[in-house]
Formats: sequence, structure tokens, C-alpha cells
Amino acid sequence: MSGELGSVRPLFGGAISTVFPQRFQDVSNIRQVPDHQEVFVDPSRDESLIFELLDFKTEVGDIGSASWFLNDLAREQDAEGFQLIEQSEIVEAPGLSYRNIPAVATTAIGEMVYVANLRLKGVDTDVLVTAYEPILINPLSESADAVGSGLAVPASQSGIMPMCDVIKQSLSTFKVNDWNLFGSSA
Repeated sequence: MSGELGSVRPLFGGAISTVFPQRFQDVSNIRQVPDHQEVFVDPSRDESLIFELLDFKTEVGDIGSASWFLNDLAREQDAEGFQLIEQSEIVEAPGLSYRNIPAVATTAIGEMVYVANLRLKGVDTDVLVTAYEPILINPLSESADAVGSGLAVPASQSGIMPMCDVIKQSLSTFKVNDWNLFGSSA
């Protein structure tokens, strides 16, 4: 376990907050990020953490919803040979219920990626949290200049929090501070 601590980070103008390590920098300080996303990167490790607000996918059941989003992401990125490694059961998220409408969460793990889906049914929103952790950095990658190409050094060997723990921390501390973020239905 690393000694790295997280700090409270505001998302979407402070309407949401969560905790994750300070080593992750806000990408919107560097380039344009869509309004429905908050993107953070650790440029020294080529790791990223993305929070995305999506319209609720009524055609997707709660069971396996994170797996559905992970497979959709793999299709969009033409990820050849993609394999789902693990998926969780449904977990209720009572701290995220709105007007007594329950919220649930599921998680899925693929190679190099962790995905969580927080289903905020009371405001018809799927919150997708994606954490990327490279295994191998291609020498032709833009990030190879910054972090070097080849095998990535495991976080545990670097004394920092592994991405699986970063996403767990961000999920366990995820809080909606202003439900008006979700529009008139809130």
C-alpha cells in the first residue's frame, strides 16, 4: 500500500466532489475538454482518470452496466483482442439516491482499464468513471517522450497508489453537492 494520500477534488464546478491523489492534473488546464467530462492525468505515468456524465441508458440493465460501457469503449477505440477480466455485482449507493430513488453502482475491469458506472436514476444520469493504467507504452505514442516507451513501472514499485485503488477511492468518496447540475428534473 502506498503512502500517497488523496485530496478532495471539485468536479463540474463543484457540483460534484471526490477524492483522488494530487498527482493527477486537470486536463482542462491544457486543452479543451467536453462539458460532460472531467479528465485528469498523471503525465509522469501516462495514467488518466475520467468522470463522464451521460444520459441514462434505459436499454442497459443495472446488472453488468459497467461491462456494457467497457465493451462500448473498447468498440469505439477498436481495441483488438479486448477481454473483460472481472465485473462486480450491483452495489446500492444510498448516499447518491435522489428523491428516494435509489442509485446503484457496478464495476468492470479490462486490461489496462477500470470502469465504474454510477446509475443516478433519480436524475436519469449514468456517471461513468474510467481509470487507465498503461502496461506498455508504444515508442510511437505521444506520451513516450514524457514517460519513456516500454513496460510501465508498477505503481507499487514507485511508491504511489495503484489505479485500482485510485478508482476505489474516487468512488467511495463520490458526492453530489448540487443536484441542479442535472437540469430541471432535479
